[in-house]
Amino acid sequence: MNQIPKLIVKYIIISHNTRSVDAVKNSILRIILLFGIFIGHVNITEGSNHDTDYLLENYTKLEVEIPMRDGVKLFTVIYTPKDNSESYPILYNRTPYNVAPYGEDYGFNFRRGLFPEFLREKFIFVFQDVRGRFMSEGTYQHMAPFIANKNSNSDVDESSDAYDTIDWLIKNLENNNGRAGMWGISYPGYYTSCAAIDAHPALKCVSPQAPISDWFYDDPHHHGAFFLLNMGFFAAMDIPRQSPYQDWLEPYDWKNPDGYDFFMKLGPLSNVKKYFFGDSIAFWNELAKHPNYDQFWQDRNILPHLKDIKPAVLVVGGWYDAEDLYGTFKTYRSIEKNSPNGNNRLVIGPWIHGGWARTDGDYLGNVSFEEKTSLYYRHQIELPFFKYYLKDEGSLDVAEGTLFMTGKNEWREFDQWPPKDVESKKLFFHEEGKLSFSAVKSTEQPFDEFVSDPSKPVPYTEETAFGMTKEYMTDDQRFAARRPDVLVFETDVLDEEVILAGPLMARLKVSTTGTDADWVVKLIDVYPSDAEDNAHTRPGLKMAGYQQMVRSEVIRGRFRNSYEHPEPFKPGKVEDINLELQDVLHCFKKGHKIMIQVQSTWFPLVDRNPQKYVDNIFEALPDDFIKATHKVYHSTKNQSFIEVNLLKE
Repeated sequence: MNQIPKLIVKYIIISHNTRSVDAVKNSILRIILLFGIFIGHVNITEGSNHDTDYLLENYTKLEVEIPMRDGVKLFTVIYTPKDNSESYPILYNRTPYNVAPYGEDYGFNFRRGLFPEFLREKFIFVFQDVRGRFMSEGTYQHMAPFIANKNSNSDVDESSDAYDTIDWLIKNLENNNGRAGMWGISYPGYYTSCAAIDAHPALKCVSPQAPISDWFYDDPHHHGAFFLLNMGFFAAMDIPRQSPYQDWLEPYDWKNPDGYDFFMKLGPLSNVKKYFFGDSIAFWNELAKHPNYDQFWQDRNILPHLKDIKPAVLVVGGWYDAEDLYGTFKTYRSIEKNSPNGNNRLVIGPWIHGGWARTDGDYLGNVSFEEKTSLYYRHQIELPFFKYYLKDEGSLDVAEGTLFMTGKNEWREFDQWPPKDVESKKLFFHEEGKLSFSAVKSTEQPFDEFVSDPSKPVPYTEETAFGMTKEYMTDDQRFAARRPDVLVFETDVLDEEVILAGPLMARLKVSTTGTDADWVVKLIDVYPSDAEDNAHTRPGLKMAGYQQMVRSEVIRGRFRNSYEHPEPFKPGKVEDINLELQDVLHCFKKGHKIMIQVQSTWFPLVDRNPQKYVDNIFEALPDDFIKATHKVYHSTKNQSFIEVNLLKE
């Protein structure tokens, strides 16, 4: 169930008690914005009553305030086994989302990413409100910059807070065995990554799951393009702390369930501050002041600091993670590169953001994966990982890379990722919408073109939805293929299966009549016309001819040469667009086709580019939004293609 914190509602009501009716109306709309993405980051799946009863009967709950080196105290909830006949390892989770339930309530839930079997295995569970959030003291910073050289006790960051907490726990908790492990999903995954840097000696293993890494490429931005549906998340995170903490309440009635309609009426991003946030949301103001990859964002990139990692690492993510797919792969690769002697593993399943912890993982939208992939991960990988490194129990027969092959629906193991046994190939765009591994001939039509109109942007889904739909990354793309402002290229029917494994890179040659443009590239699996429906095919849809999105990404064209120093397009000039699409492991079966779609709007997932260059799109005005004609070239001189890796079977 999706819910919104009471403290958000209370804050808004109090702040508007003496204001006009219009102000209160704006507050209601603001709640809509707050809620729209907050639900994407906070998973509140509860454990069963039976699990809660087991916790009450077998664990003792303790609430403490643990002092950090600068004197700030962090609120921490600890569950310790009542059985004192043996010692237990510590499993530690840090979160900005609250460690409720507070007080005497034992209503422990599993939204943190563990499952009931962990209770019965007996660990000391530790949950902590990070600095400046909810019941912890201090000042909160989004993605607080890491301090490499700490010279005094005032030099604190998320790494030092984790170190100090573990040090206190080891010294003060009875019956701990001197070992600690950490895990976390999304933002807590980022805190887990931070803890692995200059780690406490007792920290033996960590599992960053869908970890945030660099906010110019995941969550709020994708290659500089602003993901509009993340806007409310920052508002929710900036609500001042209140004590005592108030629990959750039922969802607010949005009045308008159509996000496309709502955000079109909102207009340019400059209206957000004008009509909703004002100066009350500090991080929104920072975000709007820093549209480019300047020092503000660079300081918040944790990836360069993932060096000489000592704990064993299990990086976990989902192929259909709309928030932090970038962070998952980049975290794994950064540790591989900068910790050559480290112990680093990667697990990727057919999951949404955190789906391994809150779904069975047997289907997403209309696409079936034919098995409960989450249960396999939890029982065969996650629990054995923590038991092995924290309890010396069992054997850990887990490969360097354990990844689920979509399309063929089977787990594969690799001794490295990307795999070694691949062949690099290029999928070339051709005239008449053809896509082929063969290069372009000189006699072909040199380009395709389309008119992009910001007043009628291409929707990212055909569903009526306010927030980001969890299944959009496997959605049927036939609705988009039918639009005149979406270019479609597809292969002939495949006479044998084609398995793509590893990173994808789109290399486009483009031009525009405007001075700016976004470029969206989608890789799609086209099912044959006789494909049968499955148990999850929704009424009114057929899997025959289904266009399943496999991978998609967007880049703000102004950043084609530099993310720090954007440049306008010169109208009519052919330019290079090089867009990293992230990794895949997907089998295009015999009888299917491979499709590429190219477009320039993806609304309201991504905010609208005015297509007239302005220094800061967050300050664009209505008159800045113009139609433009975009061309994608596929001549012998200017070839557009997708770089792929074919897995050799």
